[in-house]
Amino acid sequence: MTEDSRSSEERMPTIRDIADLAGVATSTVSRALSNPQRVNARTREKIERIAAELHYVPSSQARGLSSGRTGVIAVLVPDITNPFYFDIIRGTQYQLKASGYTQLLVDTEEATDVELDTLRKLRRSTDGVILAASRLTDDQLTDTASRQPLVTINRATADAPTVLIDTPGAMVQALEHLASFGHKSVVYAGGPTSSWSNHRRWKAIEEAAAKRGMSATRLGPYAPTAFSGAAAADGVLSTRATSIIAFNDLLAIGMLQRFRERGVRVPEDLSIVGCDDIFGADFCNPPLTTISSPIEQAGRVAVSMLMAQLDPIRGGTPRKLAVMPTHLKVRASTGPARV
Repeated sequence: MTEDSRSSEERMPTIRDIADLAGVATSTVSRALSNPQRVNARTREKIERIAAELHYVPSSQARGLSSGRTGVIAVLVPDITNPFYFDIIRGTQYQLKASGYTQLLVDTEEATDVELDTLRKLRRSTDGVILAASRLTDDQLTDTASRQPLVTINRATADAPTVLIDTPGAMVQALEHLASFGHKSVVYAGGPTSSWSNHRRWKAIEEAAAKRGMSATRLGPYAPTAFSGAAAADGVLSTRATSIIAFNDLLAIGMLQRFRERGVRVPEDLSIVGCDDIFGADFCNPPLTTISSPIEQAGRVAVSMLMAQLDPIRGGTPRKLAVMPTHLKVRASTGPARV
């Protein structure tokens, strides 16, 4: 091996190298790695693949070696076994890799104290945090955001950039769908009391039901797991409601199982709507009507918002809020109200 070839192999790849292989401008590569939503999906995926093959490390990261940067971003989720978070984790992983960072994944066990303690311990060992469905109070989030770069997902705060999935808007769609089937009553099987999204969803249901002359009842709180579905189903059967909206798909799936055990037919006796459109929601018996959203994209956008904090020159103007659209995916778990 010649000295020239050795030095060529040891040279760190640059944005220009990626651009040449991808057949695009260097500015397109820069946008794809720092603001992925500004580049079409096919081009972005091609650039990310080439960057990974070249083991590209962004110049901001190289400079970080001498500035105390760790090259690590922590992603905190309340329950790693909940399929809803799979796509968020995939989105953050892909985008962080393309940006030259390593992802540190933490399961906070739906516990506020675990979440808070973890954030404190990570202040020196990570460059920033992406916090999904935080269970912290407003004051705790404000304090955390003042101490480390932070982006939240599905937990708005005035002191940190936030990615919101518009599930309250989809709750209105769900009410309209149920009303079109002649339902006059709905039960909301609620999630954890510490869940910010839980309160927003109930408020949207309550207001939408009142406008449509439907009665709305909230039951719970229930843990957002299939195991809690039995208690939620039994609670619903003690009411006269003909339709249900569950906090998430896991809870709805558990309710479907309990209804089968008790001989309750879905949707002939009761209609049920879930939330999240997790993997397996369409494999239920019957397949679950649910609220769907671009969850993986939410993870990618959260990373781009964090990169804008860490490197405003490359990351562009920091955004405070990004709202991801949602829509109702109708399947066989909803139907006409029983007479």
